Amino acid sequence: MTTEEEGQDPRAVRALRGLEDGNASVRMRAAMGIGLDPQLCFVEKLVEQCAIEPDFSVRETLTWALVRHPASVAVPRLIEELRSERAQARSQALHTLSKIGERQAWPAITRALLADTDDEVARSAWRAAVVLVPEGEEAGLAGVLATQLGRGEREMQLSLSRALIALGEAAFATLGAAMTDTDPRVRHHAVATERLLRDPDAGFDLAIEEAKRVAVLQDRPGGA
Repeated sequence: MTTEEEGQDPRAVRALRGLEDGNASVRMRAAMGIGLDPQLCFVEKLVEQCAIEPDFSVRETLTWALVRHPASVAVPRLIEELRSERAQARSQALHTLSKIGERQAWPAITRALLADTDDEVARSAWRAAVVLVPEGEEAGLAGVLATQLGRGEREMQLSLSRALIALGEAAFATLGAAMTDTDPRVRHHAVATERLLRDPDAGFDLAIEEAKRVAVLQDRPGGA
């Protein structure tokens, strides 16, 4: 037993060691046990493990375990993690903050995170932002999110569309401006998102194809 572990509940020590096991199933059980018996001494290790955990299911269980702890302890530590140089650390911290839903974290969702060069970090930031945005600031958030229109391939664009749609009417003005952008990818993405905002049952792929078709017609001499 290390000096750090002296005086700790033996069950807590075993759980913390379990998070470091080379077997994903063992790490999963350890995270589940921690979530069922949350203790403040677990928060630091849970956050650290989120940053390096290679298994998706284990990461989700780590997030669940963190959500089970007091937000007053978990949220400040997760906000600190947003400054990490490790992309997975930022992404998982954002994901966990969105699950906790504590709006004190809103100021930490910066423009830099919303435009992070790592796609998973950016997507996590978009999801967290629409959960945490205070009432009355939706239009401002929509404006920042619109700077990412046209980014990436289908899944990336769909994630951004979902975030903008979650903002409801606050996104309409921003999308309207983006629909006249000089970049065709931005225009197509904006048109498709606006259509989905008006008709949630419309499929994303069909909306994109329709946006491209309309753009071709509008670009012809004399318009559509």
